[in-house]
Amino acid sequence: MQTHCDSVSDLLGNIPSNSMAVALHRPQIGSTIIQDTLYGRTDIFEETVNRIISCKHHVSVLPIVGPGGIGKTAFVQHLYNDARTKKHFHVQVWVCVSTDFDVLKLTREILGCIPATEEERNSGVANETTNLDQLQKSIAQRLKSKRFLIVLDDIWKCDGVDQWETLLAPFTKGETKGSMLLVTTRFPKLAQMMETVDPLELRGLEPNDFFTFFEACIFGEHDKPEEYQYELAGIAQKIANKLKGSPLAAKTVGRLLQKELSQEHWNGVLEKHEWLKQQNNDDIMQSLKISYDCLPFDLKKCFSYFGLFPEDHRFTSSEINHFSVAIGFIDSNHKADRNYLEELVDNGFLMKEFNYWGDRFYVMHDLMHELSKSVSAQECLNISGLDFRVDAIPQSVRHLSINIEDKYDANFEEEMCKLRERIDIANLRTLMIFRGYQEERIAKSLKDSFKEINSLRVLFIAVNNPESFPHRFSKLIHLQYLKIGSSSFFNDWEMRLPSTLSRFYHLKFLDLDGWRGCSDLPEDFSHLENLHDFHARSELHSNIRNVGKMKHLQELKEFHVRNGSMGFELSELGALTELEGGLVICGLEHVANTEEATAAKLKLKKNLKELGLLWGRDGPTTDADILGALQPHSNLRALKIANHGGIVGPSWLCLDIWLTSLETLTLMGLSWSTLPPFAKLPNLKGLKLMNISGMHQFGLRCGGAPGKCSMRLKTIEFHEMPELVEWAAEPNCHSFPSIEEIICIHCPNLCVMPFSEASCTNLRRLRVCGCPKMSLPSMPHTSTLTSLDVGRGDSETLSYDGKKLVVSGYGGALASHNLDKVEDMTVGRCDDLFPEELDGGIVFRSVKSLKLDASHLTIRKSSSSKVLNCFPALSVLEIVGGNEECAMQFPSSSSLQKLTFWDCKRLVLVPVEKENGGGIQEDNSLLQSLTIYECRKLFSKWPMD
Repeated sequence: MQTHCDSVSDLLGNIPSNSMAVALHRPQIGSTIIQDTLYGRTDIFEETVNRIISCKHHVSVLPIVGPGGIGKTAFVQHLYNDARTKKHFHVQVWVCVSTDFDVLKLTREILGCIPATEEERNSGVANETTNLDQLQKSIAQRLKSKRFLIVLDDIWKCDGVDQWETLLAPFTKGETKGSMLLVTTRFPKLAQMMETVDPLELRGLEPNDFFTFFEACIFGEHDKPEEYQYELAGIAQKIANKLKGSPLAAKTVGRLLQKELSQEHWNGVLEKHEWLKQQNNDDIMQSLKISYDCLPFDLKKCFSYFGLFPEDHRFTSSEINHFSVAIGFIDSNHKADRNYLEELVDNGFLMKEFNYWGDRFYVMHDLMHELSKSVSAQECLNISGLDFRVDAIPQSVRHLSINIEDKYDANFEEEMCKLRERIDIANLRTLMIFRGYQEERIAKSLKDSFKEINSLRVLFIAVNNPESFPHRFSKLIHLQYLKIGSSSFFNDWEMRLPSTLSRFYHLKFLDLDGWRGCSDLPEDFSHLENLHDFHARSELHSNIRNVGKMKHLQELKEFHVRNGSMGFELSELGALTELEGGLVICGLEHVANTEEATAAKLKLKKNLKELGLLWGRDGPTTDADILGALQPHSNLRALKIANHGGIVGPSWLCLDIWLTSLETLTLMGLSWSTLPPFAKLPNLKGLKLMNISGMHQFGLRCGGAPGKCSMRLKTIEFHEMPELVEWAAEPNCHSFPSIEEIICIHCPNLCVMPFSEASCTNLRRLRVCGCPKMSLPSMPHTSTLTSLDVGRGDSETLSYDGKKLVVSGYGGALASHNLDKVEDMTVGRCDDLFPEELDGGIVFRSVKSLKLDASHLTIRKSSSSKVLNCFPALSVLEIVGGNEECAMQFPSSSSLQKLTFWDCKRLVLVPVEKENGGGIQEDNSLLQSLTIYECRKLFSKWPMD
């Protein structure tokens, strides 16, 4: 064990080489301060701030170096956000570099964070070029006269001085002294290569400061219990002494102590024997190991396998559950009983994050990843470097993963040959190859090394041609979890999955989410009768013939009823009683009678949450009895019905309140005589109606419902509704108190909406497009409405997001009292807009940037001084257009700093007569920038002598 701890310590303290793990997606951390208090760093922080703002070189590079988890990023976040720093530097940029030191990518990312020059904005130059020379010239131009601070956070690798100097080149061309690059890294040799001034080495916190921080990790914002000082403080102090001043260790062990504030529990933590084996004061792995030892056995076992995955892998609950079932760690019948990842989050071993779409995933700090590899070293092996050595690998390894660079190395090929002799390849239970390889010698070496595999339970592979599959792929009959992806450089839609795939009778989990080949499946794919989860795109799901044989299948995204095609009858769904998630049934026009529909047994699928029932647009008129026979279970939460040709809706939706759990309802292309009683659906939150024939009015009584308030409805959408005229609301009734979003698209006759004070009082988002007859009140009509998009034609636009307002050609009125937080305003030509507002009648106190059509500033309408009086905080003004012959005085404002005239071809500035003969008033003393473009007559009335 000590050997492995030493190797981990070496990794943390030494320069990375080709053995650096290929981690493609490290978590991105920005400049926003997460930890409000910077414990124990006050003196060094003040010293560093002074170093930064007093540097006299043109550009300096200050590395901040230290082991993982020591607080480098938190320290730099506070430097970056300090008021003195912000005042000193004109431009600040933060970039998280991580393991991907790609000069072109980093240069583009940095350029995108630097404000463009006036010349670039005027010429419309974008940052989309991939030409490094042009990108570097743009950076140099933008920073030419600026003092800048660039933070390059979490650098893990750099291939040499040349690569670093290439990235650095555009920052050395500035004219202003005192610019600074801050880089953070855990590797001293990288810091040494990059530094131009002495690096800052962050060490563990001093004992007193660390103990204060440690207590904060245990108790947070809560007060310490009365008995703490007498019973627990002494134990806490002893534990803190063992943690080497590491903030990460403090957080991890602090969470552990939170669980039980007792002497017995805390002494148990203190007395763990691993602490006796500490050799290196900088090695915090032993401290983290203590928390691991205190985990329950099943969590220990689960955590130990995480080291097989690449660093900063995005874990999902389903992936870990599948893996755990496949290797026999947990029983498939109980896999949903616990969420191991959430428990590991609670214990500080994982971090929970969400992607752009709100999907949840989990990431692991790199020190925790090293810990996982350490505790599982006898059983698991992660080969992440080309220069690995077989001699250090235990012969007992049964789970193997490979995540190396796509670069040939003779040593790697030699060591892989030795690996076949070192471990029992035939008895491997897990093989995970996380990427495909264009380098043919690497691909061949891997394939040859594993040609004897025959006992695998888990296999992950990435392929780029049929030969990429293992030699004995068809013999892997014990497989329970198979993941097949396509290489990142592969995109062959003709490549088919191997026909032998259907031989894996014991397969429970098949993941083809990363497969980019042909969507056809083997003809006898349904022989996989034990398959529980099939992750793949919808096209693959819809191509399963005789899917009814796969009785354990828990997800079927899409099913197509195919006329005259055996194995695709609707009755195939009848046996799939364990279906979960969402199911879309297409081609229902091919269902001939109610018996076929009843055979699908949708009513018995209690775990199905989302259902789509889709008929073809050109299908025959459908008897309502067929749709009636497709009645789902009452647990259903989302339902979509499209293009049903009948004139009567199903009784289970239009008469009986069967779907009591329904939250979202979408109806499209229908001609029903009676619509569902929307107000009677107790949990309905979202409603979308599209192309509903014969619907003239929408309201609480729609579908025969009584006029009771629809308390839960939050979102409603109308699309392509040419006959809809009115959304009726009961007078003085708070009919829709929960509505947050309304969308109306192409409803040409819709004119009445419930925008009174009594209806839709909580509206937050409104989108209207192609509804020319709709009568809108002054917008935004409530203070809660902070997302507004109105378009009644190509030239009529109103857009508002709470901070920015854009209006052009709009014929309605604005509720200026609800625009008090707008900071950025664009007002195009609007003949009927602002009858009084821009004549000094209304004051927009928060507007700092204004883009205004010149028609609002002519002497015939409002003087420029009156207009600017409406914007007392205005610092940026852009005046554009002006198709009529018009004149105005030079804009005058005590706060104006930047003024632009753009394409004002017929605008004439009238000079202000003053005793000194000048034309610009003195209250423009703050004006720093004046830009004029395509304004031929602008100064035609000014004296030229």
